[in-house]
Amino acid sequence: MRYAISSPNVGDPAWLVDLAIETERAGWDAFFLWDHLHLVRALALDVFDPWVILGAAARETERIRLGTMITPVPRRRPWKLAKEIVTLDHLSGGRVVVGVGLGEPAADEFGSFGESIDPRERAVLLDKGLALLEGFLRGEPVRHDGDAFSVDAHLKPASVQQPRPPIWVAGKWPNRKPLERAARYEGVMPISSEGGPIPPEELRAVVDLMRPVEPFDVVASVGPGVPWSEFEDAGATWIVESGWPEGDWRDDLEQMVRDGPSGS
Repeated sequence: MRYAISSPNVGDPAWLVDLAIETERAGWDAFFLWDHLHLVRALALDVFDPWVILGAAARETERIRLGTMITPVPRRRPWKLAKEIVTLDHLSGGRVVVGVGLGEPAADEFGSFGESIDPRERAVLLDKGLALLEGFLRGEPVRHDGDAFSVDAHLKPASVQQPRPPIWVAGKWPNRKPLERAARYEGVMPISSEGGPIPPEELRAVVDLMRPVEPFDVVASVGPGVPWSEFEDAGATWIVESGWPEGDWRDDLEQMVRDGPSGS
């Protein structure tokens, strides 16, 4: 079992870099950032680019995994996203994990910019974007001519990790399509149908349905009051702690980090 902190990409960027440094010092295995533009527009939050912050954190840490949880591939150009991932992989010496998904909330993250909020349309873009991302991360020539993307490119260098950094796919349980998508990659990050942490019994159902073959990561975002051992018993390989950016969330997250991955 490994343990991670996942922070909103909200607040002072320097504080987030310091939080990553403390995450490593306290014995956690990974530091992830959310990847939002508004998050929730009505909250009027100060939201910053996670990849820039993670690049700074990569130069100040040595051991922990770094990445996003999650990057909405449907609102990204796959080639630009690939450059960000490869750059971070080189800066970190091969410590990147790529978390991907549709992205929520759709109205604030997509609709505000004139992009489709239809989950089916975004799912198509996710699959097509991931197919292109595969080749870019491996440093291979990529040629594709379709209705969404037209590409003839050979981006170099490849990622440090070979054949490429691991990709974890998020999805709402009990939807089956995200699980089918995740099975093609290296990990699954299931969440509840309401968008929150998935309880252990539902995580067990995900694992039973997928029957993942190792090496494959099952990532559990945990809520308060549930012992971590129950998620491990259900098949989790990663436990992720986080917090919602309201109230004293920064103080709470700092304390969570300082406490270390001791479980509950």
